[in-house]
Amino acid sequence: MIARSDDLRRNNQRRILHVLRRHGPMSRTEISAATGLSASTVTAITAAFLDSSVLIETPSPDNALSRRGRPQVTLALNPSAASIAALSLSLNRVSAAVVDYAGNVVGEVVNRVSTRTADGPGLANAMADALRAAIDASPAPLGPLRHIAMGVQGVTDSEGTTMLWSPITRHANLALSRLMGDAFGVPATLANDCNMIAQALKWRFPDHFSASFAAVLLSHGIGMGLIVNNQVVGGISSSATEFGHMIHAQDGAQQGALCRCGRHGCVEAYAGDYAIWRAAHALNPRSPPVDDLDPETMRELADRARKNGRGAEYEAYRSAGLAIGSALRSMFALFDPFPVAFVGTGAAAFDLLEAPIREAIGDSAIGMISSQVEMFSFPDEFPLVRDGAAIKALDLLDNHVFAPAEAPITAARERRMGHAS
Repeated sequence: MIARSDDLRRNNQRRILHVLRRHGPMSRTEISAATGLSASTVTAITAAFLDSSVLIETPSPDNALSRRGRPQVTLALNPSAASIAALSLSLNRVSAAVVDYAGNVVGEVVNRVSTRTADGPGLANAMADALRAAIDASPAPLGPLRHIAMGVQGVTDSEGTTMLWSPITRHANLALSRLMGDAFGVPATLANDCNMIAQALKWRFPDHFSASFAAVLLSHGIGMGLIVNNQVVGGISSSATEFGHMIHAQDGAQQGALCRCGRHGCVEAYAGDYAIWRAAHALNPRSPPVDDLDPETMRELADRARKNGRGAEYEAYRSAGLAIGSALRSMFALFDPFPVAFVGTGAAAFDLLEAPIREAIGDSAIGMISSQVEMFSFPDEFPLVRDGAAIKALDLLDNHVFAPAEAPITAARERRMGHAS
């Protein structure tokens, strides 16, 4: 009975932290209404959180109005209770943000790094340098760093510890979580960047992205974060959902375009930035991909596609859209149609891609009507990767640190909890 009572209390603690994180400062009465908890329960739990400095009292906006009696106060998450780090690693780019417990980004740094030549320790050092710079750029006082969450371009293991493979580096099986955790003395987890994007969209725009949807990254690489029935879809032993490496060309092994992964015929080999650039310049589709095309180059290419009618640039974007739509059609056959957010630099050319995407999805007897598939575009993926990593880390603190399980939280256990959250 005691254990069950403790479980109920922890669940109630988590509900209060969640509603404050979602809605911001609230009065005790508002918290009670939002959570369905009794006023006495809310008072008892919030009093303990105030004593431990997890929450703070702030003046209510209503205090500006004339009213009798005791001034009403609201409760808010204490920014100084803790801090977390949200990092992003992609081709030749590392970013680090420091986020306080209230969810505010208080320091952020973006650095260039040659990912193609760096090994695991080299990448971890670049990420650590960026994080130290972000910490230095943060105003004092800063709550203690409690967790590091990383979104990386590549396949990660299901435990959230290792980058198994990534097109941004020649090295594999990089234990980035251990390296970063050792460098800062706190638990660290990593996840595929597209999964972080999906989690950020779900948090930011719940009216559009709720139970089931996909975030498709259109950049130098093609990726997907997939949420089905409120759960991130992953593989048995890895992050999986390698949407960009589904085979598009029927004769891919013999004749298909060359992908950065080394295979032929992948969706990415037709829809990645390098693939669109390669096709627009009439290069051999089996020629090696160009590394790190800057966004301005792709913007100029898209402008030419819009101006030149059905020229090579237009056809390159059309080919990309058909490849993406064909792969989505296969996904819809497995899961039923779902809303899709197109994210990244490639989404800036969504006006060129949407028609061929919908054409390839088509209509079918299984209820798939392309015009009814909701599509959205977000041209900048990096804030979404950051926010997804931050949300994941803060959720871990809410659920397992400030409303903890009865057993002590070891670093390894916190990493496992971070993956399961």
